[in-house]
Amino acid sequence: MTDPIVLAEGLHKSFGETRALRGLDLAVPAGTVCGVLGPNGAGKTTAVRILATLSDPDAGHARIAGYDVVRDAGEVWARIGLAGQYAAVDEKLTGRGNLRMFGRLCHLSRREAHARADELLERFGLADAADRQVAGYSGGMRRRLDLITCLIQRPQVLFLDEPTTGLDPRSRGEIWDGVRALVADGTTVLLTTQYLDEADRLADDIAVVDQGRVIATGTPDELKATIGDRLDVVVEDPAALSSAAAVLTSLAGTGPAVTGADRLSVALPGGGLRLAGVVRELDRAGVAAADVSLRRPTLDEVFLRLTDPKETVR
Repeated sequence: MTDPIVLAEGLHKSFGETRALRGLDLAVPAGTVCGVLGPNGAGKTTAVRILATLSDPDAGHARIAGYDVVRDAGEVWARIGLAGQYAAVDEKLTGRGNLRMFGRLCHLSRREAHARADELLERFGLADAADRQVAGYSGGMRRRLDLITCLIQRPQVLFLDEPTTGLDPRSRGEIWDGVRALVADGTTVLLTTQYLDEADRLADDIAVVDQGRVIATGTPDELKATIGDRLDVVVEDPAALSSAAAVLTSLAGTGPAVTGADRLSVALPGGGLRLAGVVRELDRAGVAAADVSLRRPTLDEVFLRLTDPKETVR
């Protein structure tokens, strides 16, 4: 099997009394998108900083394309790109000027820097705004420009730390299209995000981080399967909600969550329930149901269940 292009084993990192990482393990195959999810303070950004050579681990080791992030930091840096949570571009320059400047900083010749800038501006839909000052760009345009500055030297691995924070849906979609295009060309993307739908749409695999460790990995569908399908019931009379809850508890073996004044939801980890049987049991209990449906859980529900087992999934 091909070795992972991103590999972290047993990473530890503390800041004073705060233990940010407690033995984090991660393996990312080349040419894929790995979504890294976790609550605030879980250690996501600390892990990215170590993988991007911006911070050294206290223990453990990590490699990018076979190079150790501490001993071979220069080799690693030549193979990666990093876009943080906020656009790091010069507002006084034009879009084209920013890219040409970054190209020269990456030791491209003047001719190469100019050609690469023109290529990226055209490819990512910024050619028409290339000669406008970045101060007049929208938030989404700035984020796209920030993203493509990371591509000047054609990185093998691109780290995106919450790249769509604060963007409107249209701008988020533009960033998503850009990420898909990169992966189609063979770039590996490690994406941290607070938007679960973003990870669901983009990630080939997901790593859930909590308290400095990876606590679950898998494709979005595999993670959803770990908590089973969900049964949603809407009753015609809210006064019958407690009776409906008793029926669902009897059928599913676990108490349902109240998700509204007239609706309940319960996990079905074992499956096997048929909607007709649920409706029949509700009828026997004198509960008139306005709607009964089975569905796959959302990634938000998986996230809540994994990061706080006591949390009621709603």
